[in-house]
Amino acid sequence: MDRMSHISQLAMTSPGRIVMVVMDGLGGLPHPDTGQTELETARTPNLDRMAREGICGLSDPLGPGLTPGSGPGHLGLFGYDPFAFVIGRGVLEALGIDFPLEPGDVAARGNFCSVDENGLITDRRAGRISTEVCVQLCQELGRITLPGVKALVAAVEGHRFLLVLRGAGLSAELGDSDPQKLGVAPKKVEPLAGAAGPTAAAVNEWVGRAGAVLAGHHPANMVVLRGFSQRPLLPSMGELFKLDPVAIAAYPMYRGLARLVGMKVVSCGRELAEEFASLEKLYPGHDFLFLHVKKTDSAGEDGDFARKVKAIEEVDGLMPRITALHPDVIVVTGDHSTPAVMKAHSWHPVPFLLSSPLCRPDEATEFSERACARGGLGRFPALDIMPLALAHAQKLGKYGA
Repeated sequence: MDRMSHISQLAMTSPGRIVMVVMDGLGGLPHPDTGQTELETARTPNLDRMAREGICGLSDPLGPGLTPGSGPGHLGLFGYDPFAFVIGRGVLEALGIDFPLEPGDVAARGNFCSVDENGLITDRRAGRISTEVCVQLCQELGRITLPGVKALVAAVEGHRFLLVLRGAGLSAELGDSDPQKLGVAPKKVEPLAGAAGPTAAAVNEWVGRAGAVLAGHHPANMVVLRGFSQRPLLPSMGELFKLDPVAIAAYPMYRGLARLVGMKVVSCGRELAEEFASLEKLYPGHDFLFLHVKKTDSAGEDGDFARKVKAIEEVDGLMPRITALHPDVIVVTGDHSTPAVMKAHSWHPVPFLLSSPLCRPDEATEFSERACARGGLGRFPALDIMPLALAHAQKLGKYGA
């Protein structure tokens, strides 16, 4: 019996409530001018107080030296081994916008991007075009037809869109066309298994036609694709942990991931204050509430150190709205690190804070990377987070006689 099965057998219902606040890309690196990370720079009196009264540590989403995507990063937080449950970005985008995937569909996450006269990528996000522009461009791409395969295109948000291929015998064993760096051309989609050859050919034909359609639409004059996938079957958090979970997330991908693990997904507005207000409203009816913050990650990927600091401070200012509800457990962490100095996800461990009347306080005096490194939990796998939260909410029974 594997570890998840053991924990599932120990799980039990109780009145305890768990709130998990995930600041996407929370972990950072020191700014060269100050020697302080974004979290260390931010004024966070509420989180600092919680750290002093709670227990802290640094979590590894996948393992030392491994850089996670947002999907694997969140799966670990929810108690699912990211290596055992592999979910492609395309499926998450589809579920996030309630796209009706059918059995056998292959979904990919797409970016509108900018290329120069030589076909080299100058901006992977096409200047972050508006969602309205994205919708218009997706309508044009939706007119592309392929022999024997239906290509369905849907806008997601900003420069992001969804491509779904529908037809007989399709395979998701495909490499990405997104090189995830500038100054190079989009890659040709390669089959990763022999049976995927026809699907790869169909995708490459679609990409070529998309480039022709978009040629006059700079900055969104090309597309890149990644995360080809088909919908997997996962046990729900209700089945595994006997929870009634709800997700408060504005961004489609995280709504999709929450839906995939059996969370109720609600409309919550776009602003952080609206998300916190939704949590307050939903709190009496659920025993696990996941609140996602996207701003921290977006700022980190843009290399905007100051904006990431501001996003952290905004979350800190809203935390009293959660502590006033007196949950049995509050978890504050991130799914991965996105240091602004790197402008990308990284392998660095993520600050973690657990606040509960039943926790054993440690020596951490503030919520920061350095303080969490001195915390009582030390450095630990993110897969340990759900058992810790369940135990502090008295939702895990004793193992053995």
